[in-house]
This record gives sequence, C-alpha cells and structure tokens, in this order.
Amino acid sequence: MQKLTPDETSLQAVTGGPYATESNTGLFDKRREHDACGVGFIADLKGRSSHQIIADAIAILENLEHRGATGADPTSGDGAGILVQIPHEFLAQECAGLKIKLPKPGHYAVGHLFMPQDERLREHCERVWARLIREEGLEFLGYRSVPVDNSSLSEMVREAEPVHRQIFIGRPKSVTTQDEFERKLYMIRKVVSNAVYDSYKGRDIGHYTVSLSSRTLVYKGMFLSNQVKAYYKDLSDPRLHSAMALVHQRFSTNTFPSWKLAHPYRMVAHNGEINTLRGNVNWMAARQASVNSPLYGDKISKLWPISYEGQSDTACFDNALEFLVMGGYSLAHAAMMLIPEAWAGNPLMNEDRRAFYEYHAALMEPWDGPAAMCFSDGVHIGATLDRNGLRPARYFVTDDDEVIMSSEAGVLPVDEKKIVKKWRLQP
Repeated sequence: MQKLTPDETSLQAVTGGPYATESNTGLFDKRREHDACGVGFIADLKGRSSHQIIADAIAILENLEHRGATGADPTSGDGAGILVQIPHEFLAQECAGLKIKLPKPGHYAVGHLFMPQDERLREHCERVWARLIREEGLEFLGYRSVPVDNSSLSEMVREAEPVHRQIFIGRPKSVTTQDEFERKLYMIRKVVSNAVYDSYKGRDIGHYTVSLSSRTLVYKGMFLSNQVKAYYKDLSDPRLHSAMALVHQRFSTNTFPSWKLAHPYRMVAHNGEINTLRGNVNWMAARQASVNSPLYGDKISKLWPISYEGQSDTACFDNALEFLVMGGYSLAHAAMMLIPEAWAGNPLMNEDRRAFYEYHAALMEPWDGPAAMCFSDGVHIGATLDRNGLRPARYFVTDDDEVIMSSEAGVLPVDEKKIVKKWRLQP
C-alpha cells in the first residue's frame, strides 16, 4: 500500500476518501456531522406550578444524554443542570426546621452557592456574604446545606466537588418592588464576587454564585444527565414545584469541563457556541467607561467587570444579558439586541422590525453562534436561534397549555392527539 503523508491522510479523512477513518454510508456524510450540547425546557402557559413540570424536565434532560460528553471515565460528564422557579412551599418547610422564617414569595431571595472544600476558606466567604448583605441594606436570613448524594460521581469529579449552600436574603420595606430587589441582589452578587476575587488575587478557591434571585433557583454541576436527580435530593421531593424548568446537558467545546461552567447559568443555557466571543467581550469591557443608569447612579462601577477574563462563551453571554435586563430592558428586548436576525438586505422583513434592529446595531454588536439560546428570568421563558441558524430547536404546544422545546424532537413522549402546534425555531 502506498504510504501517505500526514497532509494527504488528513485531506482524505476530511473528503471521505479511501483512507478516511470513517467512510460515508448512505445519506451520512462525516463532513456534516457536528457535536453540540443538548438543551430544552417545559413550561405551563397558564403559570400553574407542579412537581410534574420538574419531573418532565428531568425526563427531557435524561433523554438528552447522548448530547453530553464523557471523559476516559464514563461516569464523569461535562456538566448538566436545571433552572426552576423558586419552590416557596418546599423551602419554607425546609427552613422552618432550621429556625429560618421565610417571608412571602417575592420578599426574599435564595442563592445557590458553590463553596470551597476548605473550612477556613468557606468561613471567610460566609463572613464576606453576611457583611456585604448588611452594607447593601438587605437582611441576611441564614444558610441551608443542600442535601446531595455523590455516590454516582467519578473519583475525579468528587475531588473537585464544592460544598453546596443555599443562602436566604430578606427584602426590606424600603425596597418597594421585586424588580428593584432583583437589582439589589445583582449588586450584592457582584460586590461579593469581586471581594472574594480580590482577596485571593484572582485565584480560584472554589467560591461561585450559581444563582441568586427572588424568582429562580439553579441546580447544576459536573454531571451526566442521569446524575442530576441522583445527586440533588431536592429534585425528587414532591413538594418541589415550578411552572417552568430549563435543562441542559453540556458537550464542552472551547473550555475544559468544570462545576461552575455547567449550564444553566443564571438566565441562559444554549446548544452551540458563541464564535465572536473575543470581540463581544472586548466591546462590553470598553462600554464600562461610558455606561450610566439612573437605576444605579454612582454605584454602577460596583458592577464591573461585566465578565471576568477566562470565562466561557455562555458565561459571558449570560453576564451581558443579565446586565441589560438589570439595567431596565425586558428579557425579550435584551435577547433581540444580543442575537439579532439577519435584517440587512432582507426585503421580506417588516419595516418596524428592521428599524428596531438597525437602531440597536449602533448600540450592540451581534453575538454570533452557531447557537440555539434558551433564556428565562423566572417570569418569562423563551428561545431563539442566531442568524446563521445552524443549531436545531423544535417545539410543540399541547391542548392542556404546555409548551415543550428542545434541541431535537422526541425528548418527552406526548400523545400526538394532544399536540395543537408543532414547529421549529428559525434563524
């Protein structure tokens, strides 16, 4: 057999030649094959909370197992998780046993914290949280240790496993609206992250705020999809209710797997990647010198940096979306600014919509994928494709007012007779 040079071997592997490692079969073409994460959500359009929504969301997640990557150890995954609305009845009962009395919904927040394994470092982080919560004028209510079972995790993943703590923060009477409370929580999270970051000169000690909100709560980690429910005992509790749930199984493409880089983030989860990241992050950093807002006044500098160096593409996008929403934009408005349609030169687009995109093009450059992006603030949930449209997303609506969306069809068995609408997202 003729010996091929390395360049010839690579070329024939790409073109499906006789020396390709995987030959084309039938309609399969290796050049068209791409790996990507799995994402999906389920929501009750009437806003009715139930444990069934969470159970169905976990079923969607487990059916996306093939979308995830594993290491040499098949029990170590790139990451998986779920975002839900705050389950008030469940948390109120759990906290009562800890002598923590929670106010009514909307008047307190819960944060999921990854804390350092080292007890001394963990105690320092807890002191920082308590001090800065008081300084920002809010009320520290207490901590809850999140019950977990790590027996399904590989030894490598357990070595990096954080300590899981839920922190509860009360809303004072001076904060009159839930939106204002959310902005206060956003400020606190930023100043705490900066304080811990500066204390250890940027060294990662294992402290990370998974979520902090009066509306949403995130459970995530360095899992395979079928390990999420097994790990977090809360998710099996029938008292845990939500009217929507967003799930994600990660296939790490441009960053190494880690606990904090699992999805969902605080607002988003996506199937794909942001390939314009460097320019996007640089432009966001440049705007810090000129941005102002009456909602923050002279305190706005406490929010910098919008993103830390070395964060993943999704983390940076999540930070940008959150910054816009906390600055007063609606969730849908902010998402359309960051991921616009291909409006230039499109004669079929409505003129008002074209004017919207043209105006915002002067304010924000597009964050381009390929990506199917899902997002939620706990009140609304939505999804969009970037303008290239190279990541699939299919959805259907049922006659009992549920919408189910995922990166592929068939993730949740539903009787065809119940489906009133079935379609796909378009770029």
